[in-house]
Amino acid sequence: MEMDRVRSHVRMQRYRMYAAGYAMIAPFFVLFLLFNVLPILWGFILSFTHYNIIQPMRFAGLTNYIELLTNDDLFMVAFRNTFTFAMISGPIGFMSSFFFAWIINQLRFRNAFSLAFYAPSIASGTAIGVVWLVMFSPDRLGIINNVLLRLGVINDPIRWTIDPVYILPLIILISIWMSLGAGFLTNLAGLNNIPYHLYEAGRIDGIRNRFQELVFITLPQMKPYLLFSAIMSTVSALNVGAMAAQVAGFPSPDYAAHTIVLHMQDHGFLRFELGYASAIAFILFLFNFSLGRIFMKMLSSND
Repeated sequence: MEMDRVRSHVRMQRYRMYAAGYAMIAPFFVLFLLFNVLPILWGFILSFTHYNIIQPMRFAGLTNYIELLTNDDLFMVAFRNTFTFAMISGPIGFMSSFFFAWIINQLRFRNAFSLAFYAPSIASGTAIGVVWLVMFSPDRLGIINNVLLRLGVINDPIRWTIDPVYILPLIILISIWMSLGAGFLTNLAGLNNIPYHLYEAGRIDGIRNRFQELVFITLPQMKPYLLFSAIMSTVSALNVGAMAAQVAGFPSPDYAAHTIVLHMQDHGFLRFELGYASAIAFILFLFNFSLGRIFMKMLSSND
């Protein structure tokens, strides 16, 4: 009987401990449920309907997905542009943010350099697009065109934001420049958290230069930070939209800067085809989720 009372008391203490933990995570859990999980589930439900806000919602089955993947040529253009954009800007931005963080972490005035690298990520895509439009204006007043004309490199202004040949590379360049901030700051924090005694032990074991330290000590210790940076770079690359519209207009010439996000906004906010736009959003969600899982497998710190 006494043993049962002891067990009951221990069980109650354990429940109280769990209750305190659940109470502390409850605010975040409720907000996460309301603003992340439920919108995703509601968007998934909407993707199987015809709904335009005004008329009643009608069940459509897989009609939206079939139309999207078989008959929507513009979606294929948007998918190709987004995939090209992500495959170029994502890896370059990811590797560049780590490289610059590794270099600047060894400099004396690293706080000033850190601020310079992080500043672009604070501004919105629209504001950054306006700044770059001054540089790449398609007339003689653009800074780049003006310099090239004065140097005699070109005879006529390059139509940076009008010619489809230049639009996507220009957007990729701007995106890489913008994406360095958050990834750079994350990698810099990770580099500062690596215990110094690991480098001392490495020197005792035969490591003689910075490159060997990078390969055998820094990169293995940086896996969690690299994972976060890779996922954020991928998400940022796949969700490009506002900046592309600001630079090339909407719609862009020959749809050279048309992305999945802009295609979704076109159907959702201009045509009010919310069921169709939800199908586009869910495909983009699956794309993001799949790439995130791939990066988790590649950069997982567990052996």
